[in-house]
Amino acid sequence: MPAAWGVIYPTPQPYEPLARKQECWARARHANQLPDLVLFLEHEPTVTLGRRGRTQHLLVPPETLAARGIALHRSARGGDVTYHAPGQLVCYPILRLGALGADAHGYLYNLEELAIRTCSDFGVSAFRVAGKNGAWTKDGKLAAIGFHLRRGITIHGMSFNVNLDLTGFDTIVPCGLIGDPVTSLATILGKRAPALSAVRESMREHFATVFGRPLAPHSPAELEPFCWPPSDHVNPTSATPPT
Repeated sequence: MPAAWGVIYPTPQPYEPLARKQECWARARHANQLPDLVLFLEHEPTVTLGRRGRTQHLLVPPETLAARGIALHRSARGGDVTYHAPGQLVCYPILRLGALGADAHGYLYNLEELAIRTCSDFGVSAFRVAGKNGAWTKDGKLAAIGFHLRRGITIHGMSFNVNLDLTGFDTIVPCGLIGDPVTSLATILGKRAPALSAVRESMREHFATVFGRPLAPHSPAELEPFCWPPSDHVNPTSATPPT
């Protein structure tokens, strides 16, 4: 199979501009102007509400989030509410699922498998929990999944907690799951925890196996020519939370 573009962002990214760009790149992928893409990055501190996100799962008002330097955005992805921050590895595949022979359920399974195999490389046993998306450990949820599928093309994807400050999750009910703790590799492994760059390389290698797509390195700059303003799509993010 042809290689997908593997794109690494070297610095934490604000959420909303990258959400807009994903929409553009998905349009370009649908038109076969781009190959499959996989973005690896960290986000600046942000709370996002997915399509099923509920304001009652915000435990503090937007003003408190802003005072703590945490942005708040509505997202086109599936799922409820989650938190992003530096130290969390985010994987955003922009794939044509038909070419992979998988539907949305198979794609979700593969993202979970990607997280589980990545955890295993660092001696952490992760697993699925029936009725709850993501990758779990005995200490809590380590990877959250929320994607959007439109015209057979995926955007958004998975967040994998490496060594971020988990106190940001105290501002929300993560994924709307009351009583389910959130954890990270650093919390589980302590001084044995890997650097985020090592986790990213592990995930890159497993992506090629799980999704049948080797990843060829490309730079973020190579994607910029495809970031034209969408003409027939409403921006999915907003600074105003849903009601």
